Amino acid sequence: MQTASININRAQAPLSMNGRLITLIEDEPDIQEIIAYNLKREGYQVSSALNGETGLSLINMKKPDLILLDLMLPGIDGLEVCRRLRAEIETQDIPIIMVSAKGEESDVVLGLGLGADDYIAKPFSPKELIARVQAVLRRSQQAPQTSPESIIQRGELIIEPGKHKVSLEGNEISFTASEFKMLCTLASKPGRVFTREQLINLSLGENVVVVDRNIDVHIRAIRKKLGEENSFIETIRGIGYRFKDI
Repeated sequence: MQTASININRAQAPLSMNGRLITLIEDEPDIQEIIAYNLKREGYQVSSALNGETGLSLINMKKPDLILLDLMLPGIDGLEVCRRLRAEIETQDIPIIMVSAKGEESDVVLGLGLGADDYIAKPFSPKELIARVQAVLRRSQQAPQTSPESIIQRGELIIEPGKHKVSLEGNEISFTASEFKMLCTLASKPGRVFTREQLINLSLGENVVVVDRNIDVHIRAIRKKLGEENSFIETIRGIGYRFKDI
């Protein structure tokens, strides 16, 4: 089994980054080195693994702030790594950006459907990578500034933005950071129709490069988790989505 290499650069980390740790799981050493170099230039700490098994061990040893995960890994592939991370309470909320040469829409849909927060296809520029990392960290680690009065309740569905908590009929439901932001955006304005572009800008950030299809995948995942209450989110054909005004 290939061993993990852990490279940490604290001295140059700007205060805004606060030494955030990114775990990079990439089986091509040259690409791993380039990605790690660019991340450390921006002040991030980086722990690196060449395969899925080692990557999972690294993550279990020290929980990172974000995971960059290649899909095509030896042994345990990236999709299985993602499944395992999302299945464990300790790791289910860690943001994941999938990185792969497989850039077809079906691969994007599959990756996001498993709970990844974003998907970037190779080849990509260092500038695009850093922008994606910053955007995902920003929306996953900055809790909404809300007061108790801002709790959103629609029937048996209760959304508490300040606590990043959603419960339905008394049972708590786990959402990824992106799904939660999107649900809050829709539920906070019941009856208002949001275009896909508006949902991207309001939920994920204006600087995020996201295709319309990604929004559809997130909405489908939210509906699945809402179960019998999935009708709260309505599709407005040719436009976007809205939260039912009840």
